[in-house]
Amino acid sequence: MKIVSALLLLCLLATPVYSQLATPNAAGLTYGHVHLNVADMNEYKRILSEHFNGVVVQKGFLTAVRFPNFLVALAEREPTMGSRETKMDHFGFKVRHMASFLEKLRADGLPVSDGFTGSEGQNNAFVTLPGGVAVELQEDQGLNEEVTGYHIHFRTEGHEELLAWYTDIFGLEVRPRGSIETTTNAPGMNLSFGVANGSRQPTRGAAIDHIGFEFDDLEAFCKELEAKGIEFDVPFREIPEIELKIAFITDPSGVFIELTEGYDDY
Repeated sequence: MKIVSALLLLCLLATPVYSQLATPNAAGLTYGHVHLNVADMNEYKRILSEHFNGVVVQKGFLTAVRFPNFLVALAEREPTMGSRETKMDHFGFKVRHMASFLEKLRADGLPVSDGFTGSEGQNNAFVTLPGGVAVELQEDQGLNEEVTGYHIHFRTEGHEELLAWYTDIFGLEVRPRGSIETTTNAPGMNLSFGVANGSRQPTRGAAIDHIGFEFDDLEAFCKELEAKGIEFDVPFREIPEIELKIAFITDPSGVFIELTEGYDDY
């Protein structure tokens, strides 16, 4: 019996287990999630689990897919537009082996761009998921996992001012990412800001509906925002059915932001 127990323990230790969100910073903040509007929930769950090694989590009415560093939450509704028509252009993953990763995506009929050298000198490519969700991939052969969350990318006029707003509101510091000077890091995710190529729309209702930050004490952070004069689209509240505390604000460019407490336990 001792041998069997030892073998079972070794099997458990050998099984990849995704940690929860990244460790919060001193202010109790970490990056939380990207929320997508999708026409076909089952197809999205399949793509994100089969190709990106995501783990599907269901709590009450909320469906989320867990990855190292963040979650992707899914709402089953037809998006009003693709992400590249909005101020939230795309989000991105790092992958360990780009060639084999892209080969599987192409075999599944997903539109994949030609490869290019990214801002950090690595092999990069884009894949477009159903509904017009743009996802950037960057190769990193030193990853411990096959794939991990990496960045979100804003495209808007006044991108430098928007970066300053995020660093002020969330207590972050400007940190260049490769050749991109206008970026900052929240634990678990890089936030990059660039110039828009043409007119861009607010995110609410689009393929990437909103982004999210997680807090150790959301109610206290919401009080800080109130003191700064920030207006809430949805004020602080608790939703027991999905084991989350939430609030919503909108950034000056029109990107919808959810503030949460509880996603770290998903």
